[in-house]
Amino acid sequence: NTGNRIKDAMDLFDILMIIALGTLAGTMIGLLVGFAANRQGYRWSLMTHKEKMINSVLVLFFSAVCIAGLAWYELM
Repeated sequence: NTGNRIKDAMDLFDILMIIALGTLAGTMIGLLVGFAANRQGYRWSLMTHKEKMINSVLVLFFSAVCIAGLAWYELM
């Protein structure tokens, strides 16, 4: 039966939940790492272009890692 592949795979709710929780956790971790490394200001408008870029990359990286980790956990 093709509907029972990979333990019924993941339905749409599982995928959306993984994306939402991974993005939330990744944003939190990325901002905390940026703040701990003194690469984040208290206001976005007061930060330099380089600091904004570093924070954006940190948030994207940790969001991708969290989403991948949650998806792996769901499939195991």
